[in-house]
Amino acid sequence: MIDIQKDNLNRVNEVTFIPWNDLQGKTVFITGATGLVGSALVKSLCLINQEQNLDIHLILLVRNIQKAKDQFETIKGKNTINIIEGDVTGEINVSEPIDYIVHCASQTASREFVEHAVETIQTTVYGADHVLRLAREKNVKSIVFLSSMEVYGYPEKGHLVSEEEIGTFSPLNLRNSYPISKIMGEMLCFSYTQQYGVPAKIVRLTQIVGTDVQDADQRFSAYLLRCAVKKKDIVLKSKGESERSYLYIADAVTAILTVLLKGENGKAYNAADEKTYCSISEIASSIAKEYGLKIVYDVQKESANSYLDTLYMNLNIKALRKLGWRPLDEII
Repeated sequence: MIDIQKDNLNRVNEVTFIPWNDLQGKTVFITGATGLVGSALVKSLCLINQEQNLDIHLILLVRNIQKAKDQFETIKGKNTINIIEGDVTGEINVSEPIDYIVHCASQTASREFVEHAVETIQTTVYGADHVLRLAREKNVKSIVFLSSMEVYGYPEKGHLVSEEEIGTFSPLNLRNSYPISKIMGEMLCFSYTQQYGVPAKIVRLTQIVGTDVQDADQRFSAYLLRCAVKKKDIVLKSKGESERSYLYIADAVTAILTVLLKGENGKAYNAADEKTYCSISEIASSIAKEYGLKIVYDVQKESANSYLDTLYMNLNIKALRKLGWRPLDEII
């Protein structure tokens, strides 16, 4: 699995719609660098740095410095990485100049949204504010805030969701600590852009899939991967009627970099692969057939597992494609 992940991240280097030369000699600050998206971004930039001799300097803000060192210890050669231990909920102090920022740090586990709603909100809102303050202080060229498809709530089935829309959420539901705080994070990005001229962009990601996932990752795509690897039957806690698109991790990396280097300030961009749009039951059936697994239905109320209710999240990615972005399987 590791070789597959490395091969796909290597392919990021081959895309032509990203202006790689804009990163020549630049410093990129990344939060949440040990997470699924953050770590893939770090590894991709390091590979690109070596292949294209761009002299990119990375500054990584992480909560566990030893975990980061273990995760990136094999990245050597021409890469310059400075790992800082800290939390985005506190003030961020960096003495070096910074050219670009990608803010990946976020709570991602649905159960945590309910069991630690306060911390979920604080991580998103305080984190966005502190990172945007840093961007203003350092006069960065661009900053990307990673948001979520969840800000759209529950669109009607058959509706193609564009960036101008937003969902309606009750603040009296703990599960909504995540989408409401993401909306507030987006509001901060737009406000910093309008009030202070900070060049902030927003990427609204659909669910990410990839091979480099941890056992603690409770996202459905990660669960399916573990079932496939461990040859375990797939247990569905719902009828699997929810529909959404997915995005492979390497494509998420290229989408983020595309928006970082080519996106419009104060604008949000959906990021998904339209071809993958399907229901949970459909993707589970596909995995089960491919790996000879069974599907077991143990239907419960979604709220019992802190999961979303049935939703139909078909994202319109016209704005991202307008920047030149395409998924890797369309170009290589």
